[in-house]
Amino acid sequence: MSKVLSDHSDSEHFSYSRNWDEIETMLHNAERVKNMHYMNYLRDKNHNNKSETMYHLRNYKALEGVVKTLRWVLGDKEVNTPLK
Repeated sequence: MSKVLSDHSDSEHFSYSRNWDEIETMLHNAERVKNMHYMNYLRDKNHNNKSETMYHLRNYKALEGVVKTLRWVLGDKEVNTPLK
């Protein structure tokens, strides 16, 4: 059986119960973890540890998207769209 892609119109999967404090806390945590991965990326890059360097770089880039999306949700005027 193939899985049908969601168009997010089926509201049964979404609770819409997050409050602003939870979103701001998630943003703070995402920024901290993103910064940690960036610092570890720089450390491992200088020690020629390719696998660890790539691990931290992938996570850093992924968290850039998370941070941008959370800032967009919170109405950051500098973030027009999290998709670019």
